Amino acid sequence: MFIIHPNLKLCYPSAPTQLQSSFSPPFTTPILHSRIKITSSSSSSSDNHQENLQTKSSSSAGRIKRLVLTQEGRTKLNISPDRDFYAYPRFVTHVDDGFISTLTDLYRERLRPGWEVLDLMSSWVSHLPKEVEFKRVVGHGLNPQELAKNPRLDYFFVKDLNQDQELEMENCSFDAALCTVSVQYLQQPEKVFAEVFRVLKPGGVFILSFSNRLFYEKAVSAWREGTGYSRVQLVVQYFQCVEGFTQPEIIRKFGGGGGGGGGGQADQKLPFSIGWIMRLLGSLSTSDPFYAVVAYKNFKPIYE
Repeated sequence: MFIIHPNLKLCYPSAPTQLQSSFSPPFTTPILHSRIKITSSSSSSSDNHQENLQTKSSSSAGRIKRLVLTQEGRTKLNISPDRDFYAYPRFVTHVDDGFISTLTDLYRERLRPGWEVLDLMSSWVSHLPKEVEFKRVVGHGLNPQELAKNPRLDYFFVKDLNQDQELEMENCSFDAALCTVSVQYLQQPEKVFAEVFRVLKPGGVFILSFSNRLFYEKAVSAWREGTGYSRVQLVVQYFQCVEGFTQPEIIRKFGGGGGGGGGGQADQKLPFSIGWIMRLLGSLSTSDPFYAVVAYKNFKPIYE
């Protein structure tokens, strides 16, 4: 794993030989150019790093009470390494403007200025409110070119969570964790959610958002074969399988447009009618449906 800062200094949190064995050339070649300063850890700092990892490992993540997915449910049609699939950047948005507006409003409602935010499975855009300043935003993903282009990230790291779910970060180090339109690709969601629980501060929030779009061949079987309702319930179970998360809150919005996170329940208020049925079938609107599942570590804080 490696971490990038916008000033283009590259540092290794572990021995360089470990980095070389973990990543293929498509990840390193595009970003290792003359403007990047490379520094490797000394033996003493490497020892300290190993001690930190041992300390982190000895402290428990959120305890996994049960597994949600079967072995079959974790399978993908495309079994090639995910890092190969994402080796080349895609500078596109994977959802429409209505979805993005709703998501940004939800972040505006739930995230506070000065917070430390972890943006998991991120890309070249994080959809965070432009006017809100955070203490730091740490991004994660599989394509360093996309992450380097994201203006909201203070740092980022590249890691395949389907190969290694451990987040090399201290306990209770983030106020919020985000995951946007990517949860469908996790093959070990229980372990990832447990790690997110560990790195969140007490009262920290984890916001999962998704729509009905996906790279079909890379989504897990349990997601591919599901419906909007069953996928929401699947994410709810991911939260519930880790001891310590609050009862997940479900936010849904159909029909696109702006609107804040508080309007996310609008679909539940639609009258039962032909129009309502057509909307469920996708005949009335071509906009992306918005789904979010939100839970907190230990308790939900009350802010004035």
